[in-house]
Amino acid sequence: MSSNTTFINYLNHLSSDLNRYLSIGILLFGTVGNILNCLALSQRPLRSNPCVFFFLASSIASIITLISGVLVRLLSDWSLSLDLTNTINWLCKVRVYVLFNSRTIASWLIVLATCDRWLSSSVHAHYRQMSTLKNAQRNIIVVIFLSSIAYAQIFYCYEANLTNAPLQCNGKNTWCRLLINSEFVSITVLIPSMTMFIFGILTILNIRKVTLRPNQSGIKTGNVQIINNKEHPQRLKKSDRYLLLMLLIQVILLTLFSLPQAILNLYNNITLYETESPLNAAINNFILNLFLLLTYVTNGMPFYIYTLSGGTIFRKALRDSVQGCIHKLTGRRR
Repeated sequence: MSSNTTFINYLNHLSSDLNRYLSIGILLFGTVGNILNCLALSQRPLRSNPCVFFFLASSIASIITLISGVLVRLLSDWSLSLDLTNTINWLCKVRVYVLFNSRTIASWLIVLATCDRWLSSSVHAHYRQMSTLKNAQRNIIVVIFLSSIAYAQIFYCYEANLTNAPLQCNGKNTWCRLLINSEFVSITVLIPSMTMFIFGILTILNIRKVTLRPNQSGIKTGNVQIINNKEHPQRLKKSDRYLLLMLLIQVILLTLFSLPQAILNLYNNITLYETESPLNAAINNFILNLFLLLTYVTNGMPFYIYTLSGGTIFRKALRDSVQGCIHKLTGRRR
């Protein structure tokens, strides 16, 4: 019993340290990275690309996720009095609604970016013509609208000042927690991950078709062959190759960091009515905190993925945006 008590205290202390110190790193590097993302991706040479526009919108959603999720957890762990969402009912509802919405929107925007790469790499001209900035803007509006409707029940289910729940701001009964957890796992993690995987494979297959397809649609004029671009796409541009690499790396890491929490939530839903020992509760709480923070890493890592895998195109856009901001600041001082 003494050793169990010591181990439980150790796990609880470790969980608290994770929330305090790992949250600081995720919030700091994630917020700064996403802001730099917004500056680089909003540059004129890039923002007209539909895939880049999805990246830009996803970065904005990730900033909202980090502030409404990680910052609030950080304040709560350092001092319960700093987190007003635990005590004020309407703040609890609004904060959770914004958090779940922004996380879901960020995930589905990456799904749309994967779909856009599939369309733009197709050998069929009709599909390639669907990859436009106007369609991207419409799809973003649709995702925001559907996500807002999907989580509307949060305003009924969530309440503050709860004493019989894992968190003070939580679902007010077992059925509400089960509904929200199941919905989050399905529409934010599992379905987006499977969709991204499927369209990622289809995109790779499209690229193989473009690479291996013989240029039989050309019209020979003397020794020169004129390629009909409407019938067969040329090899991917350098910028498109970098965008595809950035996207595939992000999809892989997003899936790896998000699936553990989804599996844990499913396990908790299955064992919802089982009585836990204090030791099992402490272990479960530690794993939950760790996996939850890992999911927030997915909202903070895109900038570093783009910087490492985006080639000179992204880094040049980032440098130009930073230099532009510096020139504006120095110009105002003068």
